[in-house]
Amino acid sequence: MAFLQLQALCKRYGAVDAVVATDLSVAKGEFVSLLGPSGCGKTTTLQMIAGFVEVTSGHILLDGRDITHAKPASRGLGVVFQSYALFPHMSVRDNVAFGLKMRKVAASEIQRRVTKVLALVRLDRHAERYPRELSGGQRQRVALARALVIEPPVLLLDEPLSNLDANLREEMQFEIRRIQREVGITTLMVTHDQAEALSISDRVVVMQAGRITQIDEPYALYEHPRTRFISGFVGKANLLRGDRDGNGAAQVRQQHGDGELTLSLRPEKIDLLAAGEGRLQGRVITRYFLGSQWLYRVETTIGEITVVRRNDGQAPLQEGTTVGLDWPATLLRIVNTDEVSV
Repeated sequence: MAFLQLQALCKRYGAVDAVVATDLSVAKGEFVSLLGPSGCGKTTTLQMIAGFVEVTSGHILLDGRDITHAKPASRGLGVVFQSYALFPHMSVRDNVAFGLKMRKVAASEIQRRVTKVLALVRLDRHAERYPRELSGGQRQRVALARALVIEPPVLLLDEPLSNLDANLREEMQFEIRRIQREVGITTLMVTHDQAEALSISDRVVVMQAGRITQIDEPYALYEHPRTRFISGFVGKANLLRGDRDGNGAAQVRQQHGDGELTLSLRPEKIDLLAAGEGRLQGRVITRYFLGSQWLYRVETTIGEITVVRRNDGQAPLQEGTTVGLDWPATLLRIVNTDEVSV
């Protein structure tokens, strides 16, 4: 049963539709990410749920209660902002306790909850420090603790990791997932980072131009994108023209020209073989070292194809090398060319 529901939710600014007829059901305890490029409507959707942006039409239901027009404070939701929004003159303990004091919670209960949540986010030894004395990751933990200490029914995360460097961002995304699972709280996170969304979500909601284009579990979303946009936004993809063989299966056209189908093929699904082998011939025109992988761009008779190969410690292919390319036909995905109708 859905714990949080969006029903035909819309937001219009003048003649501009920021969010269009959005329907979404989130189960209790589920971690769902809203993923999409800047301006797609994901943050506006989150702000409508939080009550910071007025809804034009539609409904927001929380555990069966209509909160569409409720004041933000009365919704009782926990919100973590991109900027952390910590009070610089307050200690970690006082920052975390602030929301409880505003709610007139008894002092003994405040102490109990703050102690518990600081241990949860592993900041119990930093309770008396000030935000300026903390790293970016620690400040993010304080913001998370402050949102959780009020024991909200839903946790809303607005680009929570975008201000962190790459290594710390990866560490913190797993930490957020650990905390979410331990608490069991229903969580909705906004992000533009597809790797972040795929790695820690139960389901991912892809948005484009104010509309939801696909909702799926991370693996299914990556392996079975429904549109050209999703195939390229969620990971890398080669978009190829194709048609159907005599058995009705999708196949890539071996020459330039229009085909009846648009096919998506992930770079890591392609095998690089010796010249003369495989179903397609090409020449390596550029290569990029990515640490754990090598990325090759291969010029072929049907256009440039990107191939990713694991770095196995062997010498990489040289630019100018003639190669064969092959792939399992079952890994070709037919994608919709209409980006916002799915």
